[in-house]
Amino acid sequence: MGMPVTLDAAREARRNVAGTAIRTPLVRLNAEPEVYLKLENLQPIGSFKIRGAANVIAKTDRERLAKGLVTASAGNMAQGVAFCARRLGIPATVVMPDTAPETKVRAVERLGGRVIKVPFEQWWRAFEERSFPGVEATFIHAFDDPNVMAGNGTIGLELIEDLPDLDAVVVPWGGGGLACGIAGVVKALRPQAKVYAAEVATAAPLNAALKAGAPVTVNYEPSFVDGIGSKTVFPRMFAEAQGLIDGSIVMTLEEVAAALKLVAERNRVIAEGAGACAVAAALSGEAGQGKIAAIVSGGNIDLEKFCQAVR
Repeated sequence: MGMPVTLDAAREARRNVAGTAIRTPLVRLNAEPEVYLKLENLQPIGSFKIRGAANVIAKTDRERLAKGLVTASAGNMAQGVAFCARRLGIPATVVMPDTAPETKVRAVERLGGRVIKVPFEQWWRAFEERSFPGVEATFIHAFDDPNVMAGNGTIGLELIEDLPDLDAVVVPWGGGGLACGIAGVVKALRPQAKVYAAEVATAAPLNAALKAGAPVTVNYEPSFVDGIGSKTVFPRMFAEAQGLIDGSIVMTLEEVAAALKLVAERNRVIAEGAGACAVAAALSGEAGQGKIAAIVSGGNIDLEKFCQAVR
């Protein structure tokens, strides 16, 4: 197993991201059972990804940064990187899968980022190789980076400060950087708290890997839940998860859509599919009883897809 995010690393990251990311509120879901929503959809880019991006940039040599930034992302890390690059006055290139929602593509372009759309396999290869042909720039990995995970770990600090008697946290599982970053901090501050990954049934590689004892390839079906889900789990992220994550809770598209509608009706919160998946999992009962926090990881959902889902 790799080394989980330490409290010192998360506390340093909090100093690094101050002024870029905001401290998001933790609010009670106006429904039963007792579920709390960590509203990362309220970040300047509508997603938690700004935390990891800002921390990596703060720890990168300025001379290297001058050449610009590049990332592979379905949309949220793309916006985090583009947002930070614009503030620094440097170029940003984003490699996105050709299934990426147009609302996220347009958001990156509004921030001044250059978008390169590629087939899913080529996009995933950029994650593995940590580069993209023809682009000479600092690569920011969306999840498999200790500094990205430390940035995500700042959410864990805020959770325990706002809800010291937390019983469980449910975190959307995309690449694993959010879940493992939060878990490393939560387990250090409140060892008895459980941390669960939330996955959607159309793409649940962690659940399959935990059952098999090793990463395996699963079927991937694109859906409105576009911020999470892939064909497999990175081996290093799986090693982290084995020591930190208490299980994977898999939700159907129908259950995610119902949660999307519930948080909109009861709390007037617009979540994207990944965040709604965590809420659905928290409401399912599989995360146990008591005070459960669901990480609403972002709100960058195409409004037409949102309307279709909540109908």
